[in-house]
Amino acid sequence: MTPVEIGSLAIAALILLIYLGMPIGIGMLTVSFFGVAAIRNDVVSLRMLGAVANDSLREYLFAVVPLFVLMGLLVTISKVGKDTFDVFQQLLRRVSAGLGIATVFANAVFASITGISIASATVFSRVAVPEMTRHGYTKKFATGVVAGSSVLGMLIPPSLLMIVYAVLAEESVGRMFLAGVGPGILLSVAFAATILLLARSNKDFVFHNTDDTEGYDELGVSAVLKKSVPIVALILIVLGGLYGGFLNPTEAGAAGAFGALVIALMRRSLNPRGFWALLVETGQITVSVLFLILAATFFSRMLALSGVPRELAEIFLTGPIGPYGFLLLYILLIIALGCLIDSISIMLILLPIALPVASAAGFDLIWFGVLTVVAVEVGLLTPPFGLSVYIIKSAMDDPDLRVGEIFQGAFPFVLAMLVSLGLIIAFPSIATWLARL
Repeated sequence: MTPVEIGSLAIAALILLIYLGMPIGIGMLTVSFFGVAAIRNDVVSLRMLGAVANDSLREYLFAVVPLFVLMGLLVTISKVGKDTFDVFQQLLRRVSAGLGIATVFANAVFASITGISIASATVFSRVAVPEMTRHGYTKKFATGVVAGSSVLGMLIPPSLLMIVYAVLAEESVGRMFLAGVGPGILLSVAFAATILLLARSNKDFVFHNTDDTEGYDELGVSAVLKKSVPIVALILIVLGGLYGGFLNPTEAGAAGAFGALVIALMRRSLNPRGFWALLVETGQITVSVLFLILAATFFSRMLALSGVPRELAEIFLTGPIGPYGFLLLYILLIIALGCLIDSISIMLILLPIALPVASAAGFDLIWFGVLTVVAVEVGLLTPPFGLSVYIIKSAMDDPDLRVGEIFQGAFPFVLAMLVSLGLIIAFPSIATWLARL
Protein backbone atom coordinates (compact mmCIF):
# COMPACT_ATOMS: atom_id res chain seq x y z
CA MET A 1 0.00 0.00 0.00
CA THR A 2 1.14 3.54 -0.70
CA PRO A 3 1.49 6.04 2.18
CA VAL A 4 -1.58 7.96 0.92
CA GLU A 5 -3.66 4.77 0.98
CA ILE A 6 -2.45 4.00 4.50
CA GLY A 7 -3.34 7.52 5.65
CA SER A 8 -6.80 7.29 4.08
CA LEU A 9 -7.34 3.91 5.72
CA ALA A 10 -6.26 5.38 9.08
CA ILE A 11 -8.90 8.13 8.78
CA ALA A 12 -11.59 5.54 7.95
CA ALA A 13 -10.43 3.36 10.86
CA LEU A 14 -10.62 6.34 13.26
CA ILE A 15 -14.21 7.10 12.18
CA LEU A 16 -15.12 3.42 12.66
CA LEU A 17 -13.53 3.28 16.13
CA ILE A 18 -15.39 6.44 17.22
CA TYR A 19 -18.65 4.97 15.88
CA LEU A 20 -18.01 1.81 17.92
CA GLY A 21 -17.61 3.92 21.06
CA MET A 22 -13.85 4.12 21.55
CA PRO A 23 -12.72 7.39 23.23
CA ILE A 24 -11.45 9.92 20.66
CA GLY A 25 -7.96 10.29 22.12
CA ILE A 26 -7.29 6.55 22.36
CA GLY A 27 -8.64 6.01 18.85
CA MET A 28 -6.33 8.71 17.47
CA LEU A 29 -3.26 7.29 19.21
CA THR A 30 -4.09 3.77 18.01
CA VAL A 31 -4.57 4.58 14.32
CA SER A 32 -1.63 7.00 14.34
CA PHE A 33 0.73 4.41 15.86
CA PHE A 34 -0.22 1.68 13.40
CA GLY A 35 -0.31 4.16 10.52
CA VAL A 36 3.28 5.31 11.13
CA ALA A 37 4.36 1.69 11.68
CA ALA A 38 2.84 0.70 8.31
CA ILE A 39 4.46 3.64 6.49
CA ARG A 40 7.89 3.27 8.15
CA ASN A 41 8.31 0.68 10.90
CA ASP A 42 7.57 -0.02 14.57
CA VAL A 43 10.76 1.63 15.81
CA VAL A 44 9.99 4.93 14.06
CA SER A 45 6.40 4.78 15.38
CA LEU A 46 7.58 4.35 18.98
CA ARG A 47 10.14 7.15 18.64
CA MET A 48 7.58 9.48 17.10
CA LEU A 49 5.12 8.74 19.93
CA GLY A 50 7.78 9.67 22.49
CA ALA A 51 8.73 12.82 20.58
CA VAL A 52 5.09 13.88 20.31
CA ALA A 53 4.51 13.38 24.04
CA ASN A 54 7.56 15.54 24.74
CA ASP A 55 7.06 18.23 22.11
CA SER A 56 3.30 18.74 22.30
CA LEU A 57 2.91 19.25 26.06
CA ARG A 58 6.10 20.86 27.32
CA GLU A 59 5.19 24.37 26.14
CA TYR A 60 4.73 27.02 28.81
CA LEU A 61 1.57 28.08 26.97
CA PHE A 62 -0.31 24.95 28.10
CA ALA A 63 -0.44 26.28 31.67
CA VAL A 64 -3.19 28.57 30.36
CA VAL A 65 -5.62 25.63 30.11
CA PRO A 66 -5.95 24.78 33.84
CA LEU A 67 -5.84 28.46 34.83
CA PHE A 68 -8.75 29.52 32.62
CA VAL A 69 -10.70 26.37 33.57
CA LEU A 70 -10.18 27.09 37.27
CA MET A 71 -11.19 30.73 36.79
CA GLY A 72 -14.40 29.65 35.04
CA LEU A 73 -15.31 27.21 37.82
CA LEU A 74 -14.59 29.77 40.57
CA VAL A 75 -16.68 32.41 38.81
CA THR A 76 -19.54 29.92 38.49
CA ILE A 77 -19.71 29.09 42.20
CA SER A 78 -19.30 32.72 43.31
CA LYS A 79 -22.64 33.68 41.66
CA VAL A 80 -21.11 36.28 39.37
CA GLY A 81 -23.41 34.95 36.63
CA LYS A 82 -26.52 35.81 38.67
CA ASP A 83 -25.20 39.30 39.37
CA THR A 84 -24.55 39.83 35.66
CA PHE A 85 -28.09 38.76 34.83
CA ASP A 86 -29.55 41.01 37.56
CA VAL A 87 -27.71 44.04 36.16
CA PHE A 88 -28.91 43.49 32.59
CA GLN A 89 -32.42 42.67 33.81
CA GLN A 90 -32.53 46.06 35.52
CA LEU A 91 -31.29 47.82 32.38
CA LEU A 92 -33.51 46.04 29.81
CA ARG A 93 -36.72 45.13 31.64
CA ARG A 94 -38.80 47.78 29.81
CA VAL A 95 -37.70 46.54 26.36
CA SER A 96 -39.95 44.08 24.49
CA ALA A 97 -38.74 40.57 25.45
CA GLY A 98 -36.16 42.40 27.53
CA LEU A 99 -35.38 39.45 29.79
CA GLY A 100 -34.39 37.41 26.75
CA ILE A 101 -32.05 40.16 25.55
CA ALA A 102 -30.73 40.56 29.10
CA THR A 103 -29.88 36.85 29.11
CA VAL A 104 -27.96 37.18 25.83
CA PHE A 105 -25.86 40.14 26.95
CA ALA A 106 -25.34 38.72 30.44
CA ASN A 107 -24.11 35.52 28.80
CA ALA A 108 -21.79 37.56 26.57
CA VAL A 109 -20.24 39.29 29.59
CA PHE A 110 -20.09 36.03 31.55
CA ALA A 111 -18.37 34.42 28.55
CA SER A 112 -15.64 37.03 28.69
CA ILE A 113 -14.57 35.78 32.12
CA THR A 114 -15.16 32.02 31.82
CA GLY A 115 -14.56 30.75 28.28
CA ILE A 116 -16.61 27.56 28.74
CA SER A 117 -20.05 27.16 27.15
CA ILE A 118 -21.00 24.42 29.61
CA ALA A 119 -20.53 26.83 32.53
CA SER A 120 -22.76 29.44 30.87
CA ALA A 121 -25.49 26.89 30.11
CA THR A 122 -25.44 25.56 33.68
CA VAL A 123 -25.50 28.97 35.39
CA PHE A 124 -28.14 30.68 33.26
CA SER A 125 -30.49 27.69 33.13
CA ARG A 126 -30.77 28.08 36.90
CA VAL A 127 -30.74 31.89 37.00
CA ALA A 128 -32.49 33.16 33.87
CA VAL A 129 -35.04 30.44 33.01
CA PRO A 130 -37.01 30.58 36.32
CA GLU A 131 -37.07 34.39 36.16
CA MET A 132 -38.24 34.41 32.53
CA THR A 133 -40.99 31.83 33.10
CA ARG A 134 -42.14 33.79 36.17
CA HIS A 135 -42.63 36.82 33.93
CA GLY A 136 -44.75 35.00 31.34
CA TYR A 137 -42.20 33.62 28.87
CA THR A 138 -42.64 30.08 27.57
CA LYS A 139 -40.20 27.45 28.84
CA LYS A 140 -39.39 26.60 25.24
CA PHE A 141 -38.27 30.15 24.50
CA ALA A 142 -36.53 30.69 27.86
CA THR A 143 -34.42 27.54 27.58
CA GLY A 144 -33.78 28.22 23.87
CA VAL A 145 -32.38 31.66 24.69
CA VAL A 146 -30.05 30.17 27.33
CA ALA A 147 -28.93 27.39 24.97
CA GLY A 148 -28.34 29.80 22.11
CA SER A 149 -26.47 32.43 24.06
CA SER A 150 -24.36 29.85 25.94
CA VAL A 151 -22.31 29.27 22.76
CA LEU A 152 -20.80 32.74 23.24
CA GLY A 153 -18.63 31.16 25.95
CA MET A 154 -16.48 29.46 23.34
CA LEU A 155 -16.17 32.48 21.04
CA ILE A 156 -15.76 35.59 23.18
CA PRO A 157 -12.28 35.49 24.76
CA PRO A 158 -10.96 33.83 26.79
CA SER A 159 -12.06 30.66 25.00
CA LEU A 160 -10.93 27.08 25.48
CA LEU A 161 -11.67 26.23 21.84
CA MET A 162 -9.61 29.21 20.68
CA ILE A 163 -6.67 27.94 22.74
CA VAL A 164 -6.99 24.44 21.24
CA TYR A 165 -7.19 25.87 17.71
CA ALA A 166 -4.19 28.16 18.30
CA VAL A 167 -2.11 25.19 19.44
CA LEU A 168 -3.07 23.00 16.47
CA ALA A 169 -2.68 25.80 13.90
CA GLU A 170 0.48 27.17 15.56
CA GLU A 171 -1.11 30.62 15.80
CA SER A 172 -0.84 33.19 18.59
CA VAL A 173 -3.36 32.60 21.41
CA GLY A 174 -3.57 36.35 21.99
CA ARG A 175 -4.43 37.00 18.33
CA MET A 176 -7.03 34.23 18.35
CA PHE A 177 -8.62 35.84 21.42
CA LEU A 178 -8.70 39.19 19.64
CA ALA A 179 -10.24 37.55 16.58
CA GLY A 180 -13.18 36.33 18.70
CA VAL A 181 -14.23 39.82 19.83
CA GLY A 182 -15.87 41.03 16.59
CA PRO A 183 -17.72 37.77 15.85
CA GLY A 184 -18.77 37.56 19.50
CA ILE A 185 -20.34 41.02 19.34
CA LEU A 186 -21.91 40.14 15.98
CA LEU A 187 -23.50 36.97 17.40
CA SER A 188 -24.75 38.82 20.49
CA VAL A 189 -26.44 41.46 18.33
CA ALA A 190 -27.82 38.78 15.99
CA PHE A 191 -29.32 36.90 18.96
CA ALA A 192 -30.86 40.10 20.36
CA ALA A 193 -32.33 40.94 16.93
CA THR A 194 -33.73 37.39 16.68
CA ILE A 195 -35.46 37.78 20.05
CA LEU A 196 -36.99 41.14 19.05
CA LEU A 197 -38.17 39.67 15.75
CA LEU A 198 -39.75 36.67 17.48
CA ALA A 199 -41.42 38.88 20.10
CA ARG A 200 -43.12 40.91 17.37
CA SER A 201 -43.90 38.23 14.77
CA ASN A 202 -44.54 35.09 16.86
CA LYS A 203 -45.73 36.08 20.32
CA ASP A 204 -47.09 32.60 21.13
CA PHE A 205 -43.58 31.21 20.71
CA VAL A 206 -42.12 33.75 23.15
CA PHE A 207 -44.87 34.51 25.66
CA HIS A 208 -47.07 32.17 27.63
CA ASN A 209 -48.78 35.18 29.16
CA THR A 210 -48.37 38.58 27.52
CA ASP A 211 -49.76 40.39 30.58
CA ASP A 212 -46.72 40.41 32.82
CA THR A 213 -48.09 41.18 36.28
CA GLU A 214 -45.10 39.93 38.23
CA GLY A 215 -43.02 42.57 39.91
CA TYR A 216 -39.34 43.07 39.23
CA ASP A 217 -36.82 43.37 42.03
CA GLU A 218 -35.86 47.01 42.17
CA LEU A 219 -32.13 47.60 42.09
CA GLY A 220 -30.85 51.03 43.02
CA VAL A 221 -27.78 52.60 41.50
CA SER A 222 -25.63 51.47 44.43
CA ALA A 223 -26.85 47.84 44.12
CA VAL A 224 -26.17 47.82 40.36
CA LEU A 225 -22.66 49.17 40.95
CA LYS A 226 -22.02 46.65 43.72
CA LYS A 227 -23.03 43.75 41.46
CA SER A 228 -21.05 45.16 38.51
CA VAL A 229 -17.72 45.72 40.28
CA PRO A 230 -16.56 42.05 40.40
CA ILE A 231 -17.51 41.51 36.74
CA VAL A 232 -15.77 44.65 35.51
CA ALA A 233 -12.72 43.97 37.69
CA LEU A 234 -12.21 40.48 36.27
CA ILE A 235 -12.66 41.70 32.70
CA LEU A 236 -10.12 44.47 33.27
CA ILE A 237 -7.64 42.08 34.89
CA VAL A 238 -7.84 39.38 32.21
CA LEU A 239 -8.65 41.16 28.96
CA GLY A 240 -7.15 44.52 29.92
CA GLY A 241 -3.89 42.89 30.95
CA LEU A 242 -3.83 40.66 27.88
CA TYR A 243 -4.68 43.26 25.24
CA GLY A 244 -2.80 46.04 26.97
CA GLY A 245 0.39 44.03 26.58
CA PHE A 246 1.02 43.77 30.34
CA LEU A 247 0.32 40.01 30.54
CA ASN A 248 0.78 37.06 28.23
CA PRO A 249 -2.11 34.53 28.01
CA THR A 250 -0.75 32.30 30.76
CA GLU A 251 -0.18 35.23 33.13
CA ALA A 252 -3.65 36.60 32.32
CA GLY A 253 -5.13 33.20 33.19
CA ALA A 254 -3.23 33.17 36.50
CA ALA A 255 -4.33 36.72 37.35
CA GLY A 256 -7.94 35.90 36.45
CA ALA A 257 -7.94 32.70 38.51
CA PHE A 258 -6.53 34.59 41.51
CA GLY A 259 -9.10 37.38 41.08
CA ALA A 260 -11.93 34.83 40.87
CA LEU A 261 -10.60 33.11 44.01
CA VAL A 262 -10.58 36.43 45.90
CA ILE A 263 -14.18 37.12 44.83
CA ALA A 264 -15.29 33.62 45.89
CA LEU A 265 -13.59 34.01 49.29
CA MET A 266 -15.01 37.49 49.88
CA ARG A 267 -18.51 36.17 49.14
CA ARG A 268 -17.94 33.16 51.39
CA SER A 269 -19.05 30.82 48.64
CA LEU A 270 -15.99 28.59 48.95
CA ASN A 271 -14.93 26.25 51.73
CA PRO A 272 -11.84 23.97 51.86
CA ARG A 273 -13.78 20.90 50.71
CA GLY A 274 -15.41 22.83 47.84
CA PHE A 275 -12.05 24.29 46.80
CA TRP A 276 -10.49 20.82 46.70
CA ALA A 277 -13.40 19.57 44.57
CA LEU A 278 -12.83 22.48 42.14
CA LEU A 279 -9.11 21.67 41.91
CA VAL A 280 -9.90 18.02 41.17
CA GLU A 281 -12.43 19.00 38.48
CA THR A 282 -9.92 21.43 36.98
CA GLY A 283 -7.33 18.67 36.86
CA GLN A 284 -9.73 16.24 35.19
CA ILE A 285 -10.74 18.74 32.50
CA THR A 286 -7.13 19.79 31.91
CA VAL A 287 -5.78 16.24 31.60
CA SER A 288 -8.53 15.28 29.16
CA VAL A 289 -7.85 18.35 26.99
CA LEU A 290 -4.06 17.89 27.00
CA PHE A 291 -4.37 14.17 26.26
CA LEU A 292 -6.56 14.99 23.28
CA ILE A 293 -4.02 17.57 22.07
CA LEU A 294 -1.24 14.97 22.35
CA ALA A 295 -3.30 12.45 20.36
CA ALA A 296 -4.22 15.06 17.72
CA THR A 297 -0.55 16.07 17.32
CA PHE A 298 0.44 12.43 16.69
CA PHE A 299 -2.47 12.06 14.25
CA SER A 300 -1.39 15.23 12.43
CA ARG A 301 2.20 14.00 12.06
CA MET A 302 1.02 10.62 10.79
CA LEU A 303 -1.14 12.33 8.17
CA ALA A 304 1.74 14.61 7.14
CA LEU A 305 3.96 11.53 6.78
CA SER A 306 1.33 9.83 4.61
CA GLY A 307 0.85 12.81 2.29
CA VAL A 308 -2.97 12.77 2.58
CA PRO A 309 -3.32 16.54 3.26
CA ARG A 310 -1.14 17.34 0.22
CA GLU A 311 -3.26 15.10 -2.00
CA LEU A 312 -6.48 16.65 -0.66
CA ALA A 313 -5.14 20.14 -1.30
CA GLU A 314 -4.43 19.25 -4.92
CA ILE A 315 -7.89 17.69 -5.36
CA PHE A 316 -9.78 20.62 -3.83
CA LEU A 317 -7.73 23.52 -5.13
CA THR A 318 -7.00 22.41 -8.70
CA GLY A 319 -10.34 20.73 -9.40
CA PRO A 320 -13.77 22.24 -10.03
CA ILE A 321 -14.57 22.59 -6.32
CA GLY A 322 -12.09 25.39 -5.61
CA PRO A 323 -11.10 27.01 -2.30
CA TYR A 324 -14.56 28.24 -1.31
CA GLY A 325 -16.15 24.95 -2.35
CA PHE A 326 -13.74 23.27 0.06
CA LEU A 327 -14.68 25.80 2.76
CA LEU A 328 -18.39 25.12 2.31
CA LEU A 329 -17.89 21.34 2.47
CA TYR A 330 -15.69 21.78 5.56
CA ILE A 331 -18.32 23.85 7.41
CA LEU A 332 -21.13 21.44 6.45
CA LEU A 333 -19.03 18.51 7.69
CA ILE A 334 -18.38 20.28 11.02
CA ILE A 335 -22.10 20.97 11.51
CA ALA A 336 -22.95 17.35 10.65
CA LEU A 337 -20.35 16.02 13.11
CA GLY A 338 -21.68 18.45 15.72
CA CYS A 339 -24.87 16.39 15.80
CA LEU A 340 -22.85 13.40 17.02
CA ILE A 341 -19.68 14.34 18.93
CA ASP A 342 -18.39 17.17 21.13
CA SER A 343 -16.71 20.39 20.01
CA ILE A 344 -13.07 19.68 20.88
CA SER A 345 -13.20 16.21 19.33
CA ILE A 346 -14.50 17.65 16.04
CA MET A 347 -11.63 20.11 15.88
CA LEU A 348 -9.00 17.51 16.77
CA ILE A 349 -10.25 15.12 14.07
CA LEU A 350 -10.72 17.60 11.22
CA LEU A 351 -8.04 20.27 11.71
CA PRO A 352 -5.00 18.05 11.04
CA ILE A 353 -6.60 17.28 7.66
CA ALA A 354 -8.11 20.70 6.89
CA LEU A 355 -5.37 23.12 8.03
CA PRO A 356 -2.84 22.20 5.30
CA VAL A 357 -5.58 22.56 2.67
CA ALA A 358 -6.68 25.94 4.10
CA SER A 359 -3.08 27.13 4.16
CA ALA A 360 -2.53 26.01 0.56
CA ALA A 361 -5.73 27.83 -0.42
CA GLY A 362 -4.28 31.06 0.94
CA PHE A 363 -6.88 31.47 3.68
CA ASP A 364 -6.03 33.58 6.72
CA LEU A 365 -5.72 30.87 9.40
CA ILE A 366 -7.01 33.19 12.13
CA TRP A 367 -10.18 33.85 10.07
CA PHE A 368 -10.39 30.11 9.32
CA GLY A 369 -10.17 29.42 13.06
CA VAL A 370 -13.07 31.75 13.86
CA LEU A 371 -15.21 30.07 11.18
CA THR A 372 -14.28 26.69 12.65
CA VAL A 373 -15.27 27.68 16.19
CA VAL A 374 -18.60 29.21 15.12
CA ALA A 375 -19.47 26.16 13.00
CA VAL A 376 -18.47 23.82 15.83
CA GLU A 377 -20.66 25.76 18.26
CA VAL A 378 -23.70 25.22 16.01
CA GLY A 379 -23.35 21.56 16.94
CA LEU A 380 -24.03 22.40 20.59
CA LEU A 381 -27.59 23.29 19.61
CA THR A 382 -28.46 20.65 17.00
CA PRO A 383 -30.02 17.22 17.66
CA PRO A 384 -29.34 14.48 18.49
CA PHE A 385 -26.16 15.42 20.43
CA GLY A 386 -26.72 19.11 21.30
CA LEU A 387 -24.53 19.18 24.41
CA SER A 388 -25.79 22.56 25.67
CA VAL A 389 -29.39 21.37 25.37
CA TYR A 390 -28.76 18.28 27.49
CA ILE A 391 -26.83 20.30 30.07
CA ILE A 392 -29.80 22.66 30.42
CA LYS A 393 -32.20 19.73 30.74
CA SER A 394 -29.99 18.23 33.45
CA ALA A 395 -29.51 21.53 35.31
CA MET A 396 -33.23 22.37 35.25
CA ASP A 397 -34.33 19.04 36.75
CA ASP A 398 -37.88 19.69 35.50
CA PRO A 399 -39.78 16.48 34.56
CA ASP A 400 -42.29 18.51 32.50
CA LEU A 401 -39.57 20.01 30.31
CA ARG A 402 -38.85 17.88 27.23
CA VAL A 403 -35.53 17.91 25.39
CA GLY A 404 -37.43 18.47 22.14
CA GLU A 405 -38.83 21.74 23.49
CA ILE A 406 -35.33 23.05 24.18
CA PHE A 407 -34.21 22.10 20.67
CA GLN A 408 -37.24 23.93 19.24
CA GLY A 409 -36.47 27.00 21.33
CA ALA A 410 -32.83 26.97 20.22
CA PHE A 411 -33.59 26.58 16.49
CA PRO A 412 -34.01 30.34 15.75
CA PHE A 413 -30.57 30.91 17.27
CA VAL A 414 -29.07 28.22 15.04
CA LEU A 415 -30.40 30.20 12.06
CA ALA A 416 -28.92 33.40 13.53
CA MET A 417 -25.55 31.66 13.86
CA LEU A 418 -25.66 30.49 10.24
CA VAL A 419 -26.43 34.04 9.07
CA SER A 420 -23.54 35.36 11.19
CA LEU A 421 -21.27 32.68 9.75
CA GLY A 422 -22.17 33.86 6.24
CA LEU A 423 -21.37 37.47 7.21
CA ILE A 424 -17.96 36.48 8.59
CA ILE A 425 -17.20 34.62 5.36
CA ALA A 426 -18.33 37.59 3.25
CA PHE A 427 -16.53 40.16 5.44
CA PRO A 428 -13.38 38.53 6.91
CA SER A 429 -12.37 41.78 8.62
CA ILE A 430 -15.05 41.13 11.25
CA ALA A 431 -12.69 38.46 12.60
CA THR A 432 -9.28 39.71 11.48
CA TRP A 433 -9.34 43.48 12.00
CA LEU A 434 -8.40 43.47 15.68
CA ALA A 435 -6.18 40.40 15.42
CA ARG A 436 -4.06 41.86 12.62
CA LEU A 437 -3.61 45.36 14.08
